[in-house]
Amino acid sequence: MNFEFATAAQIVFGRGRVAELGKRARAFGTRALLVTGARPQAAHRATELLEQAQLSSFRVVVSKEPTTESLREAVAFAREAGVELVIGIGGGSVLDLAKASAALLANGGDPLDYLEVVGRGAQLLRPSLPCFALPTTAGTGSEVTRNAVLQAEAERVKVSLRSPYMLPTLALVDPELTCSVPPATTAATGLDALTQVLEPYVSNARGPLTDALCVEGLRRGARSLLRAFRDGNDLDAREDLAITSLFGGLSLANAKLGAVHGLAGPLGGAFDAPHGALCARLLPEVMRVNLRALRRQKHAELLTRYDSIAQIFYGRPASAEDGVAWVDELVQALAIPRLAAYGMSAADIASIIPKARAASSMKGNSVELSVDDLGEVLERAL
Repeated sequence: MNFEFATAAQIVFGRGRVAELGKRARAFGTRALLVTGARPQAAHRATELLEQAQLSSFRVVVSKEPTTESLREAVAFAREAGVELVIGIGGGSVLDLAKASAALLANGGDPLDYLEVVGRGAQLLRPSLPCFALPTTAGTGSEVTRNAVLQAEAERVKVSLRSPYMLPTLALVDPELTCSVPPATTAATGLDALTQVLEPYVSNARGPLTDALCVEGLRRGARSLLRAFRDGNDLDAREDLAITSLFGGLSLANAKLGAVHGLAGPLGGAFDAPHGALCARLLPEVMRVNLRALRRQKHAELLTRYDSIAQIFYGRPASAEDGVAWVDELVQALAIPRLAAYGMSAADIASIIPKARAASSMKGNSVELSVDDLGEVLERAL
């Protein structure tokens, strides 16, 4: 048995621990690039904490998923301000822009020098500037991953800037920061988090350490996602989802993902749709097609894992097909839109599939899926 495991230099988890931001940041300098989302509460709190610790902050607001151009602008702004560290406080898009900014500030060059697919794919040669990641949604797990997803607008595709040097210096996860997330966002990001502990558990790069994280993440996410959707101030449920998201980030960074994310990437590049909502709509359809392919290949171990997932969902003996039905029901209860709601039609399927098959996430899927398999997933999700 061989496996490796890498993550952020330090993980700090707990209710109210955002209060430690200032004193922890002060150890790395006095001038910080503060990357935030559009919601003012988290930004104001972070600014206050930094001011109390006598740090100057220079704010960049992320109002949509980051692009190569918004990364260039953030890096130029930060370089002119002479920042010594980067702090991202927000959802996955915010944390991705923070990590990418910290990487380019230390390495120089243009985003296209380093990006996969649309760029040169060069390796980062230097560790990123110190980077703190504080998630305000429970979804992507970006606070402990080694990549940043960017929109390449000209090519209409999402691509990754990826390097072990991009793991944050500090992941500060405070479940209280997620309480103001509205129900629709809770639903989409929560199902993304659930997907990110499910796909690594059945990936072709799974290992004993990620297995343990995935099982615990599945258990917590299954029992708490609907609760948090119905009552955003249920702190026990918010804490469970924050752990699910964190464990998903740890798992995907070390055991890969699968066809859900392989399809969600090109879909997100082609249509103005939240990543989490795409993953949520695709999840039951990918599970269904994966199971059929695994039965065709008589892959007993992975089929048993899908049975185990179903048993976690229900808390009793259940089959893999029961697990698909459970996810189907959850997607309906959370009112996740169909792909057609974002402007996709059957005519778009042929252009999405080649991009999905080339995506790095697809390479981790538990079984190789054919063009017809992927077409069926998209047709059923429309």
